[in-house]
Amino acid sequence: MKTDLAIAKETKMKQIQSIIEELDILESEWEPHGKYKAKLSLSILDRLANKPDGNLILVTSINPTPAGEGKSTVTVGLGQALQQMGKKAAVALREPSLGPVMGLKGGATGGGYSQVLPMEEINLHFTGDIHAITATNNALAALIDNHIFQGNSAQIDTRRITWKRVVDLNDRALREVIVGLGGVKQGVPREDGFNITVASEIMAILCLAKDYQDLKQRLAKIVIGYRTDGSPVTVSELGVEGVLAMLLKDAILPNLVQTIEGVPAFIHGGPFANIAHGCNSLLATKMASKLADYVVTEAGFGADLGAEKFLNIKARIGQLDPKAVVIVATTRALKMHGGLDKSELTIENIPALIAGLANLEKHIETIKAFKLPFVVALNHFTTDTAEEIKAIEDWCAERGIELALTTVWAEGGQGGIELAKKVIKCIEQDSSDYQPLYPLDIDLKSKIETIAKKVYGAKDVKYSALADQQIKEFTKHGWSNLPICMAKTQYSLSDQSELIGRPSDFTITIRELRPSIGAGFIVALTGEMLTMPGLPKKPAALNMDINARGEISGLF
Repeated sequence: MKTDLAIAKETKMKQIQSIIEELDILESEWEPHGKYKAKLSLSILDRLANKPDGNLILVTSINPTPAGEGKSTVTVGLGQALQQMGKKAAVALREPSLGPVMGLKGGATGGGYSQVLPMEEINLHFTGDIHAITATNNALAALIDNHIFQGNSAQIDTRRITWKRVVDLNDRALREVIVGLGGVKQGVPREDGFNITVASEIMAILCLAKDYQDLKQRLAKIVIGYRTDGSPVTVSELGVEGVLAMLLKDAILPNLVQTIEGVPAFIHGGPFANIAHGCNSLLATKMASKLADYVVTEAGFGADLGAEKFLNIKARIGQLDPKAVVIVATTRALKMHGGLDKSELTIENIPALIAGLANLEKHIETIKAFKLPFVVALNHFTTDTAEEIKAIEDWCAERGIELALTTVWAEGGQGGIELAKKVIKCIEQDSSDYQPLYPLDIDLKSKIETIAKKVYGAKDVKYSALADQQIKEFTKHGWSNLPICMAKTQYSLSDQSELIGRPSDFTITIRELRPSIGAGFIVALTGEMLTMPGLPKKPAALNMDINARGEISGLF
């Protein structure tokens, strides 16, 4: 069986100008980044402001196995299927982070014959957007420490600085550090730490900003810490929002590439869904919606994470109108949720499969709660058996659930035609009545509890003493009208990764809250969720190499 990388290398790509011409983008509205990548001007949105948006399709999934369930592959495959059916289609995805690329999960450009290209460049440094975010985040950190060293006129309490440095790698050794050691000339000693870049508020801001002015205003609202009297200190008080926005001048521009079958692919921004809001940039999604009639986008991990945040945060901020949802399921993930060990997932086990369908059922209920029509996509793996597929088909048929078997990894767009037809039928029936799960004018605890109970199925929510105090402080500061961004494990509906399937009678524990005022939401950290992941015992990086001709191997 060919690897994803081998398939990608065999593909003859179109020059990026061909993709540009298919989208009717003007010569003044793009600039090339090599032969196969382009940056797109925000002026496209101004020119097409009065043009109706295309049909927006959201792809989500059940709670995944550690290897992922092929959500990006299905997203790309569906876009290719729509194009094969004569539709003007595009896909909109996140940029991969080097953390998971070199860690456990590997690359994030789809797979098989449903990939975005050039996959090596996208999975590594791409157009440098994530590096620009890293530099911007760390420039702010340096400016904060310099402000303190130069007299601290803002009276920042050095014990309550909340802004952390970042790096786009999984590096557990950097979670807690001490900076400023070495004497008077080296700064003021204090505790600090690192997050992974994709968890930075600047990543979230870039992905939710509407234009340069909005970007600058959001950066100005970032809370970097507190004074001794408990009042927040913002970037605007340091007067550095201008330079931070300047560093993001090119990073804010959406990137355009292509799928294996030449479908335009907007890949821009990459916040994680388990610790951030998990969606590609609003600008890329809106731009794709103006340039194509059908736009397929994804949100990270399961419907309890990325889709919930897409629908409660991104779609609300961007006034998006999703028309249909695809929920990706696999036999292996369903069997895991039925109680099997990950070493047993390739073995047929119908009872475990049936038991695991309770997890799919909960995600279906979540999408229904947002009043959106949906199709379940069963992403086919070579180890699936006919009996397993029939068991899922029967379960869906009994409940009147639309199911489409997809073979997009092996067959590209052709393997997603059934799914595309059913999604189009959903859209043509005009049954979407999307609305967020909660209004913004209720208190923070009510929002948290709405998500925990309606989306996760929790019995109750428990708050640490710190979280309780922070809710009081945040309300006092006027932040209670913001949406909630929950940081939670992706492997379970609960905040405990070992509680698989559809757990009941569990309690969600809110450990800490963090204000992302520039992004426009409050982050609620549950359980043991970390904002700087670590590498596994055998990271994917161990299999990666480059030869004397500069050819990469082991990247997938």
